[in-house]
Amino acid sequence: MIIVEELTKRYARNTAVDHISFRVEKGQIVGFLGPNGAGKTTTMRMLTCFMPPTSGSASIAGLDVLEHPMKVKKHIGYLPETPPLYPEMATGEYLQFVGRLKGLSGGELKKRVDYVCERCSVADVRHKLIGKLSKGYRQRVGLAQAIIHNPDVLILDEPTAGLDPKQINETRDLIKSLAGDHTILLSTHILPEVEQTCQQVIIINKGKLVATDSVQNLQNRARGAVSVLVEVASRSGPLDFSMVQKQLEQVAGVSRVLYRGSNSGFSSFEVESEKSFSRGDVARSIVNAGWDLNELRPAAISLEEVFLQLTKSEEKPPLEAAELAGVPA
Repeated sequence: MIIVEELTKRYARNTAVDHISFRVEKGQIVGFLGPNGAGKTTTMRMLTCFMPPTSGSASIAGLDVLEHPMKVKKHIGYLPETPPLYPEMATGEYLQFVGRLKGLSGGELKKRVDYVCERCSVADVRHKLIGKLSKGYRQRVGLAQAIIHNPDVLILDEPTAGLDPKQINETRDLIKSLAGDHTILLSTHILPEVEQTCQQVIIINKGKLVATDSVQNLQNRARGAVSVLVEVASRSGPLDFSMVQKQLEQVAGVSRVLYRGSNSGFSSFEVESEKSFSRGDVARSIVNAGWDLNELRPAAISLEEVFLQLTKSEEKPPLEAAELAGVPA
């Protein structure tokens, strides 16, 4: 649905976007991440035909953004960080105005305005001036204008910026409900939101693509080792942590065992291997030693840790960007 190939944008001596390539499949929600100044907004502006690229290409729904900008815009719903609202207009009046700008009229326009008011939960403020709405409502009106013409692709730039936790949850649920019907490219700094919402992540830094993969794959690759968390309890008396560590270190393939703390009588250990090991061997080691095994599950680092690894100083990159991007080094 979205295909970007060697997309580049230069301003005099500054390269804002540097030969980035990625694909977003139909119906996906994809997180578009990067530090401030990484080139996210510039990329979104090129994809929405707001500005032309210096070189490279991008297509939306099979249409090139340079060759067919007006046709591309019909397939896109765009919500910039600051929603394009008119505070002196009522919500319903504004949505009718936007719908007419996007080619809707008559019964179809009324039907779509009714639909987006319900879908974005703004029906109760339909006759209220936008200037008198809360930040959360204005954000939802911004989403309503983005989907009023039922676009194939939604490009959302910081859709939850400035919202309170309740409003963030409501907006996140709305975005998730739009998946499938729409392909969504979502830029945000709230990384837990990406973990809960997105199927794929694209990370850029200093204008360059550094990773594109699923959240889980990025976490696994960033760790560089296979890890599991084990919860153990003694059947009689306090648990000897050092004994548990020594027992687990004897399992074939285990390289390190770290104590992670205790809760409700159970003690947690992280078991690492540079390659792989059998979880069954770990479980049998605990049970054969006479301890109770409460839980054994994969350990994953947070997306925030992955993001910080990938966007820190490039002198010693923690991950091979070419490998993560799925292209030859």
